[in-house]
Amino acid sequence: MFDKIASWDIIDLSSNSDAEIANTLKELNIPLSVGEAKKIQFSFLNRPPTLTELVLFSIQGSEHSSYKSSKNHIKHFLTDGKHVILGAKDDAGVISLSVDNNGNRYGLVVSHESHNHPSQIVPYEGAATGVGGNVRDVCCMGAEVVSLGDSLRFGDINRNKTKWISDGVVSGIAGYGNPLGIPNVCGDLYFDREYNENCLVTVLTAGIVKEKSVIRSKVPENSSDYDLILVGKPTDNSGFGGASFASLELEEEKKQQNKGAVQEPNAFLERHILKSTYALFDFLEKNNLINKVGFKDLGAGGVACASIELADAAGLGAEVWVDKIHTSMPELDGHMILCSETQERFMWACPKDLTQTILDHYNVVFDLPNVSVGAQASVVGKIINEKHYSVYYKNKKIVDGPIKKINEGFVYDRPMLQKNVQKSNEVLPKNIDYDDLILKILSHENVASRAVIYESYDKNVQGRVVNERGKTNAGVVAPFDSKKFPEEIKNDCFSAALAHNPSIGKVDPYVVAQYAIIEACAKTVSVGASPLALTDCLCFGNPEKPKQMWQFSQSCIAIRETCNLLHFNETNNLPIVAGNVSFYNQSGNQPIPASPMIGCFGKLVKDRVLMNGFKSIDNNLYLLGETPAFIGGSIVASVLKIKNTEIKKIDVKKYGEMLNCVLKANSLSLINSCNYAGLGGLATTLFKMSFVNDIGCVIEEDIDKELLFSENFSLVVEVSEENSPTFEDILNKNKCTFKRIGKTNNSNKIVVKNFIDLDVAQTKKTWENALRKKLQ
Repeated sequence: MFDKIASWDIIDLSSNSDAEIANTLKELNIPLSVGEAKKIQFSFLNRPPTLTELVLFSIQGSEHSSYKSSKNHIKHFLTDGKHVILGAKDDAGVISLSVDNNGNRYGLVVSHESHNHPSQIVPYEGAATGVGGNVRDVCCMGAEVVSLGDSLRFGDINRNKTKWISDGVVSGIAGYGNPLGIPNVCGDLYFDREYNENCLVTVLTAGIVKEKSVIRSKVPENSSDYDLILVGKPTDNSGFGGASFASLELEEEKKQQNKGAVQEPNAFLERHILKSTYALFDFLEKNNLINKVGFKDLGAGGVACASIELADAAGLGAEVWVDKIHTSMPELDGHMILCSETQERFMWACPKDLTQTILDHYNVVFDLPNVSVGAQASVVGKIINEKHYSVYYKNKKIVDGPIKKINEGFVYDRPMLQKNVQKSNEVLPKNIDYDDLILKILSHENVASRAVIYESYDKNVQGRVVNERGKTNAGVVAPFDSKKFPEEIKNDCFSAALAHNPSIGKVDPYVVAQYAIIEACAKTVSVGASPLALTDCLCFGNPEKPKQMWQFSQSCIAIRETCNLLHFNETNNLPIVAGNVSFYNQSGNQPIPASPMIGCFGKLVKDRVLMNGFKSIDNNLYLLGETPAFIGGSIVASVLKIKNTEIKKIDVKKYGEMLNCVLKANSLSLINSCNYAGLGGLATTLFKMSFVNDIGCVIEEDIDKELLFSENFSLVVEVSEENSPTFEDILNKNKCTFKRIGKTNNSNKIVVKNFIDLDVAQTKKTWENALRKKLQ
């Protein structure tokens, strides 16, 4: 019936039954519900839609693009604050990092995105294009991109498919990020069988820009008749329907078909486009033109999405001429050209007297057509004063509708139903060989050294990295360490960290989000940085299923409440400035655990950077925090096969006060090193701190065995004997709970009274090789 349908053909649903409408949508491969299709015809347009309009609404109205199920939950997030230059409004957030002697603020531009479904289907291409899109999101704010990070979740490590996916994803991240010349500075990694059919691949990107040089992801006011310029790779059919594909459950029988919804990466072309775009930024700044343009990455929905969002954000409309879009494939249908998610493309909106300058900049000065076949800059449309969106193809109008309705899509208040987890509280066995247990924990795939992963990445290219990946809990970068920045800000640094624990997500969707934020902040403070802002990638199952929607809602409540209770840098809260929502991470009846992936960016100066390992011998070791003891969802419970779901909420306000005590002490140069009790608990933390410089320790304080393995984010702080009285005074004045538990020494051993006596060097070897062996 629809074999020869054209982009401009009308799809009239007025005389069809719901079953007939559903069948029509299925035949056209358009992922709209019957209700949505009827709303398009009878409410949004008040006429039968064209094929292109149905496709466009399915993309702009998808979860990926319009946040139709999550919008009413995430709108309550805290997104503004003292250090926020631009909150979660544009393609990336901007936070203030430094101020020069002339009062100019320099911003850190941050973005956090997921590319889950594509990476499950074609791991290399899915992960690579995830990096490319995230980098462009940061660049299009006028920023130079200076760092990457990644948060990865894979299935059962014993499955060959898991190894294939993990190898492809890591290779894809390296294969795109390394040619771009951007250091990968942070990340985390978990293996869990509940990610067997839905891996998670999220990318965290940061760039730098002067506040007055920030470019908005919208056109300026009064910009009617601005030209829309498409820059980059010629459009093909790769990635067509990617946004819709990312907004559906993965079905095994459709995986081969869905490969076409994954874009094809070309990192070397993107590097050239980035270089040329940075040069254009300089030209615009020099000629006071920054506020005269709009700029966007072409991601989900391609030319359609970029042109719609540039215009609608300013209360204007747009007109697009599909025949002007440069393509690499003959006979592509108009709706495919309009909505293709072909990679390595940007869109500028500019006044007509600037158009030729931009075209010549890319096509002549940087010679795009000769760098990559078919690549160029072309005028493909314009901004109009009417709040309307029109698209023309082969002298026919194929889209003609209200731009706000197209951009807004659909909004749902999904029904929710609490998901109850069976309570269990098995305790640690009485008779345990603790030395053997520690070796098993350190060999666990979620604790062992991640070197086999991050050694594929370029970790210190650009010469700005202070703490490279693998050395510390958070990467540290000095982004202004070059001649083009003022001398007074060259020692200013930012940190970047990622956090989330799937085991907690299986038990409690509120606590897993609270823990992710707290752990991200703990990682940040452990390198001496004060948290500035958070990002999130909220990865969940099918929102149409009430229990999955309830889990999402609970995590959102936890994020809002936790952010409101954390105060750093004399701020009132810790804002969320960037992120995304990824639903439908579910195959059949098996959703992933609640997975709110949190990124944290902090601020510090070079001479206050802390290491996460023991620095010297004969120093005192302190355990800070309320230190609740529980083993629910812990590594020790997994290793010993103990059924325990008892986890405890953390007093966020008290925890934040403790972190501020550490920051205060570090500002006075009182601390030698710092770490936190994460995976594996206090015992694992002590060993990992010993591994850094091969320094042993003895813990003389009586430690409860559950506390030894409790993953409660208590801090271990190393302080010299000389500085200990002042350090303790700070803790006492701020009513921070602490106890001195032991000392570092030169014994090359870790000794914990009544429990552990192990050689550092031999244990370190076990930890370093375990994951590498499991992935072979």
